[in-house]
Amino acid sequence: MDDEIRTSAEYHEGDALPRRHEVHSDPDAPACEELPEKMRRKSLEQKSPAEWAYERLILYIKNFEEQLDNAHEVAMGFTGGDAGVLRIEGMGYFEPDIVTFYGTDASGARNQLVQHVSQLNVMLRALPKRIEQEPPRRIGFRLFEDLG
Repeated sequence: MDDEIRTSAEYHEGDALPRRHEVHSDPDAPACEELPEKMRRKSLEQKSPAEWAYERLILYIKNFEEQLDNAHEVAMGFTGGDAGVLRIEGMGYFEPDIVTFYGTDASGARNQLVQHVSQLNVMLRALPKRIEQEPPRRIGFRLFEDLG
């Protein structure tokens, strides 16, 4: 099967542990953390595509937030559309294949993006926090704590 093109599900079925690889132009740029124990308790075969996408997004969001100063919060830009930017205030999944993001747009209007994992395409962005006297809200850290 090595010479064949495999689906992502077939690819992961053959791997005992998930792999990640990153290279940055800045050698001191922080890479995403290793998988927390809770993420390793279930094999890939036991996870739905939605759960697996959700867990990996948490690691990327948390890593992105760790690089922000106190004047900024994480948001996501919608790729491939004209919907703008969503300040991420919550995230979840609905098995087997839906990931959802909760938040507000630039005007303060409440938004919820419901997306099939096969269409998942997210750009993380740093937005100035809204209220100067409040500390920035870090959803990535809360999501990461929820992993275990």
